Amino acid sequence: MKILGFGLALLGAALLYGGLGYDRQTTILEVGGIKATATEHKTLPYAPLTGGIVLAAGIAVLLVPRMRHT
Repeated sequence: MKILGFGLALLGAALLYGGLGYDRQTTILEVGGIKATATEHKTLPYAPLTGGIVLAAGIAVLLVPRMRHT
């Protein structure tokens, strides 16, 4: 459960910080053996509210003790 809590907390913090971004390389022109490429930076559009909810869920998983069924 701790791994899940840490994972959710880290994901929530990343979403709050500015979203998740990645680079994508696309080919613009290819003539014979010459290739022209461009790198585009894209960001996944997540609202900061989503990041806050995920962060709160991660903290809750870490803080809530395990319930034992007897």
